[in-house]
Amino acid sequence: MAKRVKPAILKGTRDYLPPDSVRREYIIGKLKGIFRKYGFDPLETPSIELWETLGGKYGEDAEMLIYRFKDHGGRDVGLRYDLTVPLSRVIAMHPEIPKPFKRYQIAPVWRADSPQKGRYREFYQCDFDIVGSTSLMADAEIIAIVYESLASLGFKKFTIKVNSRKVVRGLIETAGIDIEKEHETARIIDKLDKIGVEGVLKELSDKGYKSDAIAKIEKIISTHFDSNEEAIAFGEEFFKDSVAGVAGINELTDLLEFLQILGVPEEFVKIDLSLARGLDYYTGPIYEAVLEDVSLPSVSGGGRYDNLIKIFSGRDLPATGGSLGLERIYQGLVDLNLLPDSLKTHTHVLVTVFNKKFLKESAKLAARLRDEGLNVDLYLGKKNLRAQLGYASDKGIRFAIFYGPDEMEAGVVTLKDLTKETQNQVKIEEVARVIKGEINGD
Repeated sequence: MAKRVKPAILKGTRDYLPPDSVRREYIIGKLKGIFRKYGFDPLETPSIELWETLGGKYGEDAEMLIYRFKDHGGRDVGLRYDLTVPLSRVIAMHPEIPKPFKRYQIAPVWRADSPQKGRYREFYQCDFDIVGSTSLMADAEIIAIVYESLASLGFKKFTIKVNSRKVVRGLIETAGIDIEKEHETARIIDKLDKIGVEGVLKELSDKGYKSDAIAKIEKIISTHFDSNEEAIAFGEEFFKDSVAGVAGINELTDLLEFLQILGVPEEFVKIDLSLARGLDYYTGPIYEAVLEDVSLPSVSGGGRYDNLIKIFSGRDLPATGGSLGLERIYQGLVDLNLLPDSLKTHTHVLVTVFNKKFLKESAKLAARLRDEGLNVDLYLGKKNLRAQLGYASDKGIRFAIFYGPDEMEAGVVTLKDLTKETQNQVKIEEVARVIKGEINGD
């Protein structure tokens, strides 16, 4: 006999039991509907990639979080860190894909991070990207999807922070920092939410940045604006001597206009000149979404990455995209009690079994109801009818059917609605229609 194993899971991972999984499927269904509404098609990629695919794409801090190992063939491989780099590999391997290419992918990624609320080592990303378009309207569509996704799930208070990596480069130029330190500087500024202004300034000082350069960065990361217009005006003045900075501010101005055209309310969009996004591959507009009334990290992020695909294909191919964090969104919905109470099971009805002599008849009824489009659980345990009702209640099944000798003789079933606590006899040929009508509110 095998040695008994103590059941446990790796810290930073989770089991999702049926009620949670049903709710997550509900969220995913909402998101898929929005992605498809904007013309996106699904793509799937392997969970494991060659290290040469993953390495050198994210920056030093992020790369340290990739699960990297040798497989049985001695190959250097890793679990995917995100869904953007695998997309770039796919595009390079399949040049026949029509462009612009709009894709979405909902799949797990892995990061050897320090677990905390809303931050896991295995989690799902819901990505949506547009490859092959330089139009700023593509970036606007990505942000519009973020807005519509969060709004459709019931969130009322959230902010989509928007900036441009051109603005970040403009800050590098204005502060007189060596352009080779652009990625390092962006990664340090990206820690603002975690370590605060003083923490960012200290890290810059520790890494040898000059005091006047630190002062310039401090002005950007510590100045708050009452409106997007005020942020734009500040940026126009601050970056007036930087080609990249001016280009970035102009980009943000146009982006706000495009978002208005797409119907994104301005109160949900905030120009944040301190937003940096630490991954090295960003080149243009960048964005993050945060929920204002729960304590969670950002629930969405993304940006333009015009140079990443070139690493794989050898040719320029612009791209922009965003990602929604399923775990954080789910946690936010739970914390705010925004998920429908009925989201516990996909099963519509439990067909009870009067006793074991009537199992075949109950099975025939269950098969009939399934053929008529209902999700049916046929009770296969040994408990009595009262206990079977408790089973249905525990699972969150709304309807239960009794089909004993009296019902069989009369050609009816006894239909119990466990939500309304009502019970009626219904003709067998009518029961599917009645249940569907109750479910649909007819």
